[in-house]
Amino acid sequence: MQIAIVLYDRFTALDAVGPYETLGRLRDSQTVFVAERPGPVRTDTGNLALTADRSLADVPHPDIVVVPGGPGERAQLDNETLLDWLRTADADSTWTTSVCTGSLLLAAAGLLTGRRATSHWLALDALKGFGAEPTGERVVTDGKYVTAAGVSSGIDMGLTLLGRIAGDEHAQAVQLLTEYDPQPPYDAGSPQKAPAHLVERFRDGSRFTPA
Repeated sequence: MQIAIVLYDRFTALDAVGPYETLGRLRDSQTVFVAERPGPVRTDTGNLALTADRSLADVPHPDIVVVPGGPGERAQLDNETLLDWLRTADADSTWTTSVCTGSLLLAAAGLLTGRRATSHWLALDALKGFGAEPTGERVVTDGKYVTAAGVSSGIDMGLTLLGRIAGDEHAQAVQLLTEYDPQPPYDAGSPQKAPAHLVERFRDGSRFTPA
């Protein structure tokens, strides 16, 4: 089973690494980072780069597609090279997935039209503009499409899909070995729980506008 994780300039690191650390532990699987061109691709901070070992053209038919989000997603919404690759890959994929605003790229490629999907909470309304049906759930499965909410939820998405493919016990073993047992020091990880003034601050400064 081949797992292709897409990289593009200014993606968010954990969006890609979370699924890599979970889905990448599938037995008899190969995980490959892909981009338009092979080589290092910088994250949104500019301080870290992951290496794309292959170009998109080198990996036309992966079994699982993973599209991370990040502020660089906006520049990719009209990148026909990437969008065409997503359509082609999706035609034969077993699973097509995203983390955070990566779902906007799937939607821009026309893959989420009429489907339930999630994204970062600030980007949910933007999904509507592409014909998707946004939901605030942390992980959403609609057919073969699995979308995750913001950043850290990519770990949950990976474990969810791992359970579907390899069984609950294997997914539980990966969760145990990665010691994924969240006990955050604050209960502010969603707009429903965070202090209202913080939610409004980020809404006011968001680059996303309601569809």
